[in-house]
Amino acid sequence: MNDSTANFSELSDHRKIRLAKLQKLQALGVLGYAYRFDRSHRAVEIIEGFEQLNQSGTEVRVAGRLISRRRHGKTQFAHLQDASGKVQLYFRQDVLGNEIYERLELVDIGDIIGVRGEVFKTKTGEVTVNVKEWTLLSKALLTLPEKFHGLRDVELRYRQRYVDLIVNPDSRRVFELRSQIIRRVRQFLDERGFIEVETPILQPIYGGAAARPFQTYYNVLEQEMFLRISDELYLKRLIVGGLERVYEIGKDFRNEGLDRTHNPEFTQLELYQAFADYNDMMALVEELFRFLAMSLFGKTEVEFGGQRVDFGKPWRRVKFVEALKEKLEVDPLELSDTMLVKVAARFGIEIKPGTSRAKILDKLFSELIQDKIVEPTFVLDHPKETTPLAKSHRADPRLVERFEPVVCGMEVGNAFSELNDPQEQRERFIESVRRNEEYATVDEDYCMALEYGLPPTGGLGIGIDRLVMLFTNQDSIRDVILFPQLKKEKK
Repeated sequence: MNDSTANFSELSDHRKIRLAKLQKLQALGVLGYAYRFDRSHRAVEIIEGFEQLNQSGTEVRVAGRLISRRRHGKTQFAHLQDASGKVQLYFRQDVLGNEIYERLELVDIGDIIGVRGEVFKTKTGEVTVNVKEWTLLSKALLTLPEKFHGLRDVELRYRQRYVDLIVNPDSRRVFELRSQIIRRVRQFLDERGFIEVETPILQPIYGGAAARPFQTYYNVLEQEMFLRISDELYLKRLIVGGLERVYEIGKDFRNEGLDRTHNPEFTQLELYQAFADYNDMMALVEELFRFLAMSLFGKTEVEFGGQRVDFGKPWRRVKFVEALKEKLEVDPLELSDTMLVKVAARFGIEIKPGTSRAKILDKLFSELIQDKIVEPTFVLDHPKETTPLAKSHRADPRLVERFEPVVCGMEVGNAFSELNDPQEQRERFIESVRRNEEYATVDEDYCMALEYGLPPTGGLGIGIDRLVMLFTNQDSIRDVILFPQLKKEKK
C-alpha cells in the first residue's frame, strides 16, 4: 500500500467515525447542520471589549470553528475561531447538565458551533467564555491537518485553499490585505476624479498587448470570440467619448505559461487620463505606491524578498536602450536580429528561433539588467518596435514614450504616452502583421475611434496580483490568488 492509499484509507476511517457521531447526534434530535445562528459578538470583539462585558455581566453569543480542545474530567477548555480571530471556551458539566455535557463527546475539532455565555479571565489571564449553552451548527466530516503541522504541502494548499485558510492564519492575512489593497487603489483613483468602468471580457478582436488569447465560440452570434488580454483599447475608446479619467480593475487572460510571477488568469488595473503623458503617469505611480504603503503600514518602507524598499523617495530612472548599450558595449538598435541573437548567446541567453525582435530586446534587458534592479525604478524609453500603442519619443523617433515600474527585479506595470494619431496607429498595426509578429492584429474599429479624436492621453496598467505580492511579501503569484490555475490532479 503506497502513502497516498494509506492516507486516503485513514481519511476514510476518520470520516466513518465522524459520520457515526453525526448519526448519534441526529438520533438525539440535533439537526447537525443548522439554518442560522444569532451572533452578538465576534471573537476579537469579546477580547477587546472584555472589561465592559465582564463588569456588566453581559452574555455573548459567538460562533465559529472548534480548533482545539482539552478535557479535564468534568470541565473542558476549547478554542473557537471565526474570521476575526479566536477566543477560549470553558465547558462545565454542572453548568450544562450531564446530558448536554456528554454530547460534547460527539463534537470534533473542525466542527462549527455556536455558544452562549458570560466572559471571564482564567488564572493565566486568557479571556474566556463560560459556556451556558452550545449548539452544533455544522458537522465537519473530514479531519483538519494537525495543529502544529498545518497544511504545508504547497500544491495541496492551492488545491484546497479552504483548508489552507482554516489552518494558516498567514494565508488569511494575505487575502485580507489583498482586499484592503484593492479597496485603497479604488479610493486613491476615485479621489482624483477617475471613474470606474467595465469593458467587455469577451471580445471579437483581442488587443492591447502581444499575447496568445483564449478562444471560445459565441453560438448566438455564430462567431469566434476571445477572452481579453488587456482592457486598453476599449478604455481609450471611452477617452475618445469624453470620459477624461477612467479605470478598470478586472480579469485578463493570456493563454501562456505559469511561473513565479505569471498566471494565465490575472487581475489588472488599467487607467487612462486625458491631457496627460507618461511623465504624469510616473508621478501618479510614485504617489500611489507611497499612499498604499502609508495607508497599509503607516510608513513608506516595505520588505520584499529579503530586501527593504522605500516608496517615500523619488523613483530611480533607467533608460532602456542606454542601459542595454552599456551592458552589451554596443548599441542594440544598430544590430540586426541575427546579431542580437549572437550577442545574447555570448551572455548565455538562449533565444528560440522565430522570436520577434521586440521579444529579443525585452529578454536581453530583463535578464541582464531588470533582474538586478532592487530599489523602485522606472525603466523608460523603449525601442519603438516593442510597443505599437505608444507615441514616438519626442526626442528620438527610434523610441517610444513608455515606462515600466520595476521593484526588486519584478515588473509591476506598464505605461505610455498613448499614440493618438489614427494613421500612424493603423500603419503600426499593419507593420506588426507584415513582420509576422506573434498574435499581431489590426483593430479597424479602434482606428476608426481614433479618427474621431483621442486627446493627448497617459495610460497605465498595474498587475494587481504582483502589487499584492509586493505589499504582502509573497514570493509566488499563486500565494496571492485564492484559486490559482493548476494541472488536473492525477487520481
